[in-house]
Amino acid sequence: MTARAYWTTAPGEGELRRERLRPPGEGELLVRTLASGVSRGTERLVLQGRVPESQWAAMRAPLQAGDFPFPVKYGYAAVGLVEQGPPDWQGKRVFCLHPHQDRFIAPAALCTAVPDAVPDHRAVLGANMETALNIVWDAEPRLGERILVIGAGVVGLLAGFLLARLPGAEVTLLDTDPRRRAQAEALGCRFALPEDSPEEQELIIHASASGDGLRHALAHAAFEARILEASWFGDAPVSLPLGEDFHAKRLTLRSTQVGAVSGSMRGRRCHGQRMALALSLLADPALDVLCGPVLPFAELPARLPELLGPPEAGEVAPLCPVITYAS
Repeated sequence: MTARAYWTTAPGEGELRRERLRPPGEGELLVRTLASGVSRGTERLVLQGRVPESQWAAMRAPLQAGDFPFPVKYGYAAVGLVEQGPPDWQGKRVFCLHPHQDRFIAPAALCTAVPDAVPDHRAVLGANMETALNIVWDAEPRLGERILVIGAGVVGLLAGFLLARLPGAEVTLLDTDPRRRAQAEALGCRFALPEDSPEEQELIIHASASGDGLRHALAHAAFEARILEASWFGDAPVSLPLGEDFHAKRLTLRSTQVGAVSGSMRGRRCHGQRMALALSLLADPALDVLCGPVLPFAELPARLPELLGPPEAGEVAPLCPVITYAS
């Protein structure tokens, strides 16, 4: 049996490669892919060859092949149908942290059943929702807090979606693109441009992957506010004005990253339980505003650089491009 997989081969370049699949072993599944999602921030760094060498081990996807910078088979948002494996898995739809590939073998321990209420195109958000969930666990939000989320990308919007369900919370999503207003409001959040940003925010999630965004967080934080840095900057250095209000306001600046279950829940939830919860949270149809455009797998090498690059004048950058696979 053979499969086709997407490989990044040079800066801005990729190709589909055919590979032979062995039969699944004990505790493994053969999965036919139905859809996969593109994580624009991380996969942009991979496509451009900008993963720092110091982070090559930390950045490895669970079922990645090849090594950074190139050639590498990278990705972590696949939804598929189990064709072979233990009887209790066969015929189930699963989410798996696997690169873009039309069929693959994966350990059952790395697969999570997709709830019936979550369609394929929304289930590809599983890894992003898991990240947003971990951010919220790390943030430990409080009832009635003033909360600012900076950066209306997929992770920022999903974090806002979760935080907006906290009773009494005032959640504002901030972005430089006014066209993100529709998605923010559809997910239950207020929207603001930087010049209209609310002041005195008690909890700030920074997810814009820009130095300007993090500096904005410091400038708009209330006394003893908590700022969580959820961005991945790759090899880009960031300069911060830590000599201004940072000390006087007793601010907390803390990183949050999905590789480890949040300390507040570690020992209570394992990675698999966290992913199962994340997938269940995708049942809300309002989240469809994050999905698209949709493109066939065969077009991925030609179109991925465009999807990950800056949008054309007058166009808005996609949030989560969805790749579909012919049966």
